[in-house]
Amino acid sequence: MSRPLVAIVGRPNVGKSMLFNRLAGRRLSIVEDTPGVTRDRLYAECEWNGRKFDIVDTGGIEPTADSEILLFMREQALLAIDAADVIVLVTEIGTGVTAADKTVADMLKRSGKPVVLAVNKMDSTGDVDPGFYEFYSLGLGDPISVSAVHGHGTGDLLDECVAHFPPESEYERDDDRIRVAVIGKPNVGKSSLINLILGEKRVIVSNMAGTTRDAVDTYFENKYGKYVFIDTAGIRRRSKVDDRIEKFSVMRAKLAIDRADVCLIMIDAREGVTEQDTKIAGLAHEAGKASVIVVNKWDLVEKDGKTMDKLRKDVLRDLSFMSYAPVLFISALTGQRTERIFELVNYVNDQSAMRITTGMLNDVLADAQARQQPPTDKGKRLKIYYMTQTGVRPPNFVVFCNSRELFHFSYQRYIENQIRAAFGLEGTPIRIVIRQKGDKE
Repeated sequence: MSRPLVAIVGRPNVGKSMLFNRLAGRRLSIVEDTPGVTRDRLYAECEWNGRKFDIVDTGGIEPTADSEILLFMREQALLAIDAADVIVLVTEIGTGVTAADKTVADMLKRSGKPVVLAVNKMDSTGDVDPGFYEFYSLGLGDPISVSAVHGHGTGDLLDECVAHFPPESEYERDDDRIRVAVIGKPNVGKSSLINLILGEKRVIVSNMAGTTRDAVDTYFENKYGKYVFIDTAGIRRRSKVDDRIEKFSVMRAKLAIDRADVCLIMIDAREGVTEQDTKIAGLAHEAGKASVIVVNKWDLVEKDGKTMDKLRKDVLRDLSFMSYAPVLFISALTGQRTERIFELVNYVNDQSAMRITTGMLNDVLADAQARQQPPTDKGKRLKIYYMTQTGVRPPNFVVFCNSRELFHFSYQRYIENQIRAAFGLEGTPIRIVIRQKGDKE
């Protein structure tokens, strides 16, 4: 079983995301004074008094929502409530108890889950605001005064949440989950793919580009293994990123890549590789992440027996800097070949974590030099003494030689190709550091 889950819910703009960030101890959720900024569910791991648990931030529950996005947000919040062990209902002192608060409170009471009532924006210390006592009318027991901005009362809030957790023996920690970031430009089908994998409307899917703003974590387990899928906001061209919240979303996508083990780089089969796709793939490559290139919307392409081979060659040509990555053609709409994703994710993750002994590396190095002599310059020849692996994710190698200047880029690439030919390392970049005599560690 997974760790206990605490869902943070409430109507829009009461400070749920700021409280989430306070409890998580880092800025994961976008905080902006605009109702409806948090649209999807966002997860974080927490610990309090020795208990480890997850918290989930949700879009605000708007009981009378009629717009498409507000209805989606309400649906996501209800899914979070269904999965939670404890629910924190966030209200705020400034507006007092509203009709929406009462409707949400009644909804939560019907769920049968433990509910902790937090009255946010109690920023001043000293005498309690008389309006605080109005919140007893919600019938959820003693409200807890908190300030998400300053952190007041968050300890009391967490104490109350932990008191409702099941016994610790019922839970086990999952440390073997592979973190998978799903990246790509807007409207390429990232959320549709995650929804298909999960079999539920886990992430908002809309034909409005940019619907997903946060990087959203989804825990998932099947016969292939345990995973955390991170659905990221689509990364737009810099010239089009003029909205402040959109800038935050691009930053979130980059952070999602940093904390992922594997990146699924999604491309629209109808458009092929665009300049923006190249830039997004470059982010994963530069971060040293194992990657799979996923060509989506394959069902919408007119094809014959040679279409797939031709498009694969075009993709690898346009993304020549990551020719090591496998290419998979799928349809997130029909489910075509989507199960193959798990096999490839496991494979490239293992390749990225591969360790090679120094002896085996130097056998390959000696054979490579015998096949193609190291370069010379003005009568001076490059001498390579030995090579060793210093790290994984991605595999890092250090080569010791007599002259860094003589070790031309073309010969480095040749050595890299020989290593790949001998050991595979498919789906992962390789880092090679050149050191010469006299270099300090």
